[in-house]
Amino acid sequence: MDSDPEVRTTAGYVRGRRAGDVAICRGIPYAMPPVGERRFKAPRPSPRWDGVRDALEFGPPAPQVMRDGDTPAWAARAFAADDWLTLNVWTPDLGGARLPVMAWIHGGGYQRDTSLNPHWDGATLARAGAVVVSMNYRLGVEGFAHVAGAPDNRGILDQIAALQWIQENIAAFGGDPGTVTVFGESAGAGSVAALLVMPRAAGLFRRAIAQSVPGTYFSIRLAAAISAQIAAELGARATVEELADMPPRALLDATRAVVTKMPAFVDSWGPMTFTPTPFSPVVDGDVLPQSPWPALMHGEARGIELLVGHTRDEWRPFGANRLGQVSEQQAAVALKWLAPAPDGERAYRAAYPDATPAQIHELVHADWLMRMPSLHLAEAQHAGGGSAWLYELCWAFNAEDGASHALDVLLVLGTLDPDLVRRHPAVLPNAPGQVGRVSEQMRTEWLDFATGHPGWPPYDQATRSTRVYNAEPATGPYPEETSRQIWRYHHFDTLELPARRTGAGMADSVQPGNRDADRLGGLGTRG
Repeated sequence: MDSDPEVRTTAGYVRGRRAGDVAICRGIPYAMPPVGERRFKAPRPSPRWDGVRDALEFGPPAPQVMRDGDTPAWAARAFAADDWLTLNVWTPDLGGARLPVMAWIHGGGYQRDTSLNPHWDGATLARAGAVVVSMNYRLGVEGFAHVAGAPDNRGILDQIAALQWIQENIAAFGGDPGTVTVFGESAGAGSVAALLVMPRAAGLFRRAIAQSVPGTYFSIRLAAAISAQIAAELGARATVEELADMPPRALLDATRAVVTKMPAFVDSWGPMTFTPTPFSPVVDGDVLPQSPWPALMHGEARGIELLVGHTRDEWRPFGANRLGQVSEQQAAVALKWLAPAPDGERAYRAAYPDATPAQIHELVHADWLMRMPSLHLAEAQHAGGGSAWLYELCWAFNAEDGASHALDVLLVLGTLDPDLVRRHPAVLPNAPGQVGRVSEQMRTEWLDFATGHPGWPPYDQATRSTRVYNAEPATGPYPEETSRQIWRYHHFDTLELPARRTGAGMADSVQPGNRDADRLGGLGTRG
């Protein structure tokens, strides 16, 4: 039996463990604990240690609200320690193979989740031929709230520190620091899109995969208004001086209180109140100079290859399951706030005349929050002179959830349990026999992309070439053409405090003008 691996890093030796043909090192610190005088500051490198440090367990989750269904190990380790800024490495070859590196950023609405989540296990992807890295980063108020006196986007600054660690150390684990692909889903994809255009992330990765990009990036004014409300729950102001001594649990309780009240703030905060989270990256003009779409369109990431896409039924887990029966009034309110101006509400009604209120409600949420932002990111990258590949997951294993949010991640990482598929009460015919094949196909093509090309043509305005993952994958024009037509003149950008409501009810400042629409495919008349 091979001995447990010992690897030298810039801070000292770590000892991991072998699991079959993969070596795993868990809980490696990439930055100092962000507590005490370092709280609400940019991350600082981890100090050196003497001897060999055991890297056998995942680091503790960043402070977050636990939910029913979280694993016992996850819940038990929450608040157990403050060394939240750790990462994990899975490698099939420690012998200097210079394998491609896949750096995973988890989602969770910028306010929850952790790399110890068993769904994000990197062993299967590593066995397929990559060095896989996952990381914890600051969440919620600690990582994403606008706090006066602190840098914005601290959670993404943590991710940059982890990517810097990869550049300095991954060769010792068999990886190639010149072939790093950063990939993430949901809030992780929002982070990836931000990293594409952040000056501090320049040169830290060669390729990026963004799975289900949220269309929410906040202005300082909007982020400050939300933070002020969270701090007010504690009788404080959102400043470093007044929050630095607040225990993380108190900030979490205040956040939870504001989340329950968010629908009441729709006139003040705009459409972000329709999301499950009060946090998003802040376009502060410094750490994040621009939101991703205009920055990509103007060529800021033309040297980085991008794979981006979404699932077909993005909003299914959040919509019907959360709201139950959707009324016509609820659907109308969603259209009023989320459909693109000036006549998006009419366009949805005309394009989907037989849709039920629940179907309309789900469609406009999915399009506004993830489907169209992901499509437009590919269009912006192409318009800016870069290369982008687009995909949509249409395969599903049960009739209730469909091709739902995050299903693509489980397939790529190979963590969708075949027994769970078989046992599901609404399992679709043939799904148990298909899941392994679809999973392997996506994983293979993600790895092909990490080394150069995923195997289908890049996206362009003429062909709109899209990889569609179903029981048998195919490549063809973008499948959601009806929604694409509705959104073709919309310009995704920074969300601002609503100035006034016009047309379909959207604020002028929330939905900027269409000065770049032609470059993003807004040619001809709207269908």
